[in-house]
Amino acid sequence: MRDKRITRRRAVAVGELLAGPVAYPLIVARRLPKGDALVMAEVAGLQGAKMASALMPLCHPLPLELVRVHCAPIPERHAIRVWCECASEARTGVEMEALAGVNAALLTLYDLSKPVEPALEITGIRLLFKEGGKRGVWQHPQGMSEEERALFQPHTARRLDGVPCAVITLSDRASRGEYADRSGPVLVEGLQTLGADVVVAQVLPDGIEPLAGRLRELAGGDIRLCVCTGGTGLGARDLTPEALQSLGTRRVEGLSQMVRGLSAQHTAFAWLSRAEVVQLDDMLIVALPGSPRAAAQCLEILSPVLGHALAMIGGGDHA
Repeated sequence: MRDKRITRRRAVAVGELLAGPVAYPLIVARRLPKGDALVMAEVAGLQGAKMASALMPLCHPLPLELVRVHCAPIPERHAIRVWCECASEARTGVEMEALAGVNAALLTLYDLSKPVEPALEITGIRLLFKEGGKRGVWQHPQGMSEEERALFQPHTARRLDGVPCAVITLSDRASRGEYADRSGPVLVEGLQTLGADVVVAQVLPDGIEPLAGRLRELAGGDIRLCVCTGGTGLGARDLTPEALQSLGTRRVEGLSQMVRGLSAQHTAFAWLSRAEVVQLDDMLIVALPGSPRAAAQCLEILSPVLGHALAMIGGGDHA
């Protein structure tokens, strides 16, 4: 887990108590013999989520920033539907906390209802969706209702569907064929996963003019995003930032800082990187480190905001 970055994590779990025609109206009217089961279920859900690591071996204790339990009556099934939402900034997800919260809330409903109806059933417990980490938003194949979408509003990043992109690898040795380029294909695959149309993928030697000249050509075409890998270190031939500066580009310093700051969670060597993000006309240029692993990690870091950045360059608003 130490190799994972700290990201904003959120998960929502759901489940139902099938209370039956006897217990259901008493739950909804808050008239069960033992008291208000809905309020107690919410309290139990909060406690269950916070105690998840104590209940399950190998479950990491996490500092939860949000636990929210919501109960809703479903008249047509004589059921109480329960959701538990958990959020944290952590290296691992909060799915187990959300599931623990739902289970605790449902068990409490069961316990308070059984004196009037022993034929109860807990069913449909599942993770509704989770977000954060490498995969962004994951949603259960059974989907979500429109009411659930409105209630929880999953934060889906804007994709790059159909956006024409280029990938350029800067390496003297790779350009001479001394070894195969591995970073470029990793970035091509990563962009395609985001829906991008990678129309250019090539290897150039290090230096200022090879890259600067090619970027001038691409800026005059349809390419909206160019991702470069290599030439961002401290070596004598690491001149990718100088090539970008020679074009009079507009620096996007926040994204450059984002790359270094979040990469430093993987390795302290990230602070030695001269990774850059700049704008040339209507094209966004991202200059990433040359190692395949670092390039992939940096693209993952930027992927949640690339679509929005391109929309802004294209004249969109900040919404």
